[in-house]
Amino acid sequence: MFRTDARLRLFDRQPGSPALGLFVGRKSHRKKAGQSVPDLDGGAAFYKMTIQTEMDAMNIKQLEVFRAVLSTGSTMGAAKSTGLSQSGVSRLVQQLESDLDLTLFQRVKGRLVPTPEARTLEAEAKTVLLNLARFSQLADEIRTGASETEAVRIGLPSSMWENFAPAMLKDYREGFPGVRVETFFETTMTIQRMIDQRVIDFGFLRHEGEISPGIRLEIVAEGRSVAVMHREHRLTARDVIRPEDLRGEPLIMLGRLRAHRVMLDRLLQNEAVRPDVRIETHSNSSACAYAAEGLGIALASSFYANLYKHLPVVQRPFEPKLTQRFGIATAEGVPMSLAAKGLMAALKRQIERSQVDDQA
Repeated sequence: MFRTDARLRLFDRQPGSPALGLFVGRKSHRKKAGQSVPDLDGGAAFYKMTIQTEMDAMNIKQLEVFRAVLSTGSTMGAAKSTGLSQSGVSRLVQQLESDLDLTLFQRVKGRLVPTPEARTLEAEAKTVLLNLARFSQLADEIRTGASETEAVRIGLPSSMWENFAPAMLKDYREGFPGVRVETFFETTMTIQRMIDQRVIDFGFLRHEGEISPGIRLEIVAEGRSVAVMHREHRLTARDVIRPEDLRGEPLIMLGRLRAHRVMLDRLLQNEAVRPDVRIETHSNSSACAYAAEGLGIALASSFYANLYKHLPVVQRPFEPKLTQRFGIATAEGVPMSLAAKGLMAALKRQIERSQVDDQA
């Protein structure tokens, strides 16, 4: 008796369990023992594999056992190659035959002889298992960033290039060894623009007030103004540095248009202190480096000063207290890849490590 437009159901979902649904759709025959089966390799046959959201491991085992019995010719041999018991092998074969409504093996002189139907399905079983293996491998590559096209782009302040960024990337590379990372060291405004233009996946920046529309900012760190000086400077004896302590001291300060500099100028003016600015720079890293050479006292954020504790400098809280907030900026509503999320996590870990033992 022939039945057209039938579906051979290779895997079925058990009640209450997740499933990997694999269906071979074709013109098929429901046949009696000994009746021939049309060649499924012809152009009229087609196969469709529908992978649902989760996999039923038992159903995958059915195909693995099916192939093992085909290659060994016995349940004992299949049990050895799959690590299952003979009864487990027999049960899985019976389940597969029941699901397919086909006889796949006949017992002849103690051996399981594959039927023509089994031989017809053999190649497809191999293909399905290979595809599942490739699918799993690709998922692993995506998780670890080993896929060849994977790239992540991050924007950072220029003061983070020397020690912070290399340590962050070393941490990140342990979990995502195959990802290509591009680092851009820019100003806060430039980082926001690059996020808006989708040049970078995300950026780390100082929250200086207004955030561009369409950008989401997650505050992840805070800092306060500190005086950074060579460790042998006379003012290291003080627990706190105040504006009057800076009279006559050569200062190292950030550019006049920087938000931190604007606040410091206003504060010093209110305290009637005229700053003796000997060096004006545009990065916290260079400010700390100049202080380490004894060129003056740098007024910077403790967040950045903590990145340069390896230098021969000491930082002291500056009063009145001025605070800063730092965050990770992303494009609103734009999904991030797993590799980008991994780099963001590495960034947060390095921030936490860098701010340990904050003297401020």
